[in-house]
Amino acid sequence: MKNLSLLLIVIFIFSCKSNQKPDEDIKTLAVNKDYFISENIIGEITEQKVSLKGVETLCYVIKTNSQATEHKMGPWCPRHIEDGKEKGGIWFENGKVYDVSGHFIAELDKFYKDEKWKLYRDNDSIKVTDTKKGCLGAAKPNVEEEYKNHCVECLPEYFKDQITTFVIPVKPEYQNSSQKFGRGGIGIAFNGVKFDPPAPTHAILAAHTIAPLDDHGGHVNPHGGYHYHAVTGSTKEIEQTDTHAPIIGYAIDGFGIYGLLDKDKKEATDLDECGGHIDSARGYHYHAGEPGSNQIIKCLRGKPGYISIEE
Repeated sequence: MKNLSLLLIVIFIFSCKSNQKPDEDIKTLAVNKDYFISENIIGEITEQKVSLKGVETLCYVIKTNSQATEHKMGPWCPRHIEDGKEKGGIWFENGKVYDVSGHFIAELDKFYKDEKWKLYRDNDSIKVTDTKKGCLGAAKPNVEEEYKNHCVECLPEYFKDQITTFVIPVKPEYQNSSQKFGRGGIGIAFNGVKFDPPAPTHAILAAHTIAPLDDHGGHVNPHGGYHYHAVTGSTKEIEQTDTHAPIIGYAIDGFGIYGLLDKDKKEATDLDECGGHIDSARGYHYHAGEPGSNQIIKCLRGKPGYISIEE
């Protein structure tokens, strides 16, 4: 790497309710490091004692380049208003998922009832941030003027040398009240890619830009490379011996994140405000939300680790 300086350390600052104490009566399972795809991990997964909320906690330290291998990353933005859905990704609005075809791009003024939307030129080609400079100018809260009314596409290779370090408790501790998370990653898929909090759609749309996810629920930004805002069944899953949904990764507090649907295509009906519940086999764990919800999980029930990103 050309630059080993710390680009970003995201240490979660949580808005905690009072009486934050672990509930030792709740069953919890330790993180299984063998579930991770070893080729996607930089070096070895190591154990380290880390101070979390002032308590020395045994954690796994996992380093990755946040590049998926089970599936192709992208596409995101079609190039012409006649392009079909296979040339673009997906977008979500009011809980629904929409294919980002050329027609969808052309009709954004009607979709959002705002005539200022026009992401295509007079020759019907779509305005796309198809360079790293364009990505950096658009993928930020204050979008540069020349990149407004664009389909925002950042490519994984722009940030392939970033190293993302996940510090996750080996054995999660269930807290008797929930915790909100900030803008940092909320967990990790077994391919080493970050699960992120909700995409800031209000800020994206305010600049008359759209930043599609690919069909796998991921896109790229300069502050974390490729990451997921939705779970669509594209990544490694560990099937359960019963009918329960498969596990797809871990939250930053060490609790497992499982798929939305079980083997009978049914959703869990007793989830708490974070999207989690307890059963006798798995103890406390989360279930991923609907792909259109822009919310993989809603909050945390365990003492969180943290994520750092180096360039």
